[in-house]
Amino acid sequence: MITFILSIVLLLLGYFIYSKWLGDRIAINPRRLTPAVTMEDGVDYVPMKPWRIFLIQFLNIAGVGPICGAIMGAQFGTASFLWIVFGSIFAGAMHDFIAGFMSMRHHGCSLPELHGAFLGNGAKQVMRYFTVFLMILVGAVFVKTPAQLLIDQFTPGWQIWIWPVIIFAYYLVATLVPIDKLIGKIYPIFGLLLLLMAVFIVVAFFVHPDVHLVEIWDGLENRHPQAPKNPIFPMMFVSIACGAISGFHATQSPLMARCMTNERQARPIFYGAMIAEGIVALVWAAAAAYFFHDKPELCVGKGGDAMVGVIAREWFTPVLATVTLLGVISAAVTSGDTALRSARLIVADMFRIDQKPIVMRILVAIPIFVISGGILVFSFRDAQGFQTIWRYFAWANQVLATVTLWAITSFLFLRRGKGMFVVSLIPALFMTMVCASFIFVSQTEGLGAFIPRPWGYAISAAITLFAPVFSGFWRQKRGIDSWRNMKQSQKK
Repeated sequence: MITFILSIVLLLLGYFIYSKWLGDRIAINPRRLTPAVTMEDGVDYVPMKPWRIFLIQFLNIAGVGPICGAIMGAQFGTASFLWIVFGSIFAGAMHDFIAGFMSMRHHGCSLPELHGAFLGNGAKQVMRYFTVFLMILVGAVFVKTPAQLLIDQFTPGWQIWIWPVIIFAYYLVATLVPIDKLIGKIYPIFGLLLLLMAVFIVVAFFVHPDVHLVEIWDGLENRHPQAPKNPIFPMMFVSIACGAISGFHATQSPLMARCMTNERQARPIFYGAMIAEGIVALVWAAAAAYFFHDKPELCVGKGGDAMVGVIAREWFTPVLATVTLLGVISAAVTSGDTALRSARLIVADMFRIDQKPIVMRILVAIPIFVISGGILVFSFRDAQGFQTIWRYFAWANQVLATVTLWAITSFLFLRRGKGMFVVSLIPALFMTMVCASFIFVSQTEGLGAFIPRPWGYAISAAITLFAPVFSGFWRQKRGIDSWRNMKQSQKK
């Protein structure tokens, strides 16, 4: 329990101290007009209240990542607590905060446009397609997960395809309507529900006398049931993404950057939402670590979503267990639709398609939903199909975070100077090593079955050392001015 409480305190200190230091260094200007004011269009650029934006951002970035990802990461032992805490403070929250701030400063542009502005046109072109594909994967994954939970926990007799069709239809509506009409109204409620679930579990820690949470001094050894094939580095750092750092978050920040009316809101909304997500991840990781350590018989063969049911049924009354499961389902659904909305905006920015007319939004959305639906059918074909999609999604998510960290490093190097870029350079190098190691060390998804592990780490280290050269983070900005002119011409 001491480790858990200390971890919560550190996360809160990260927000009140480190994020304020970052905000002072990047020169937040409360008098500067934001895109929500200068480019309001009633569809995507819509001013909203800060508390509402915070809850939407929190729900957008959370999904099932800080729940299922944290649960699976807890299999590695107490090392997962360190990654959630220090990853959230120095990597994930910093990544979300500065990426969102960059979007605000550059007219609410989508993430690939920022990549192009600060890493060059080649990076922009590659990341446009990479990011859209990742958003489509997220849409498919976040249909599969809630649909499976609904079928298993509430409607066991239903046909397997009914819930996916219902959720997919909702996604289409949420992707097309103005952001304040649906997302802006119901997401704050679901955001509060997600926080309430975490409170339920914390109360359970104290109510149940037999619960003894693992402590950091119990050791940092790898406790994964298949530890020889799953080394902590890099597998834990890929498993726990949304609870520490996630590229998906930076795709959501521009959605909220287009709704904020004051730059001062960036710190509590972007950095604060990630710290809140880190707390949620920590709560679920602590709960799962207890079950993996003290009640392993309940965990055999259980994935992250199944473990949610185990924790809820073991600790809560039937009513609270139902609320918890519904909270997990809503978290998944409300990340899937905003992922597909982000895909629509990225494609629209790519081909300069005005999104104010509903017909143009439909034309952009149709191919996105067709591809996502095809992936969804594959994921339902068998359990292995979904596991394959999830693993590639997790790795691609961290690759996107890494590229975004290099773009942030370029932004800080060019715009702030005085060594400020080091705050993102170190996480960028670390995550480059994580992503490269996953390819050359993993025995199930990568080349680890063919390459000796020491050689895999050596190759990954060489890639990491040359990453600053590949990223070219010292380049001058490009592309943003033309993007702004395009947006202004559409407005006219």
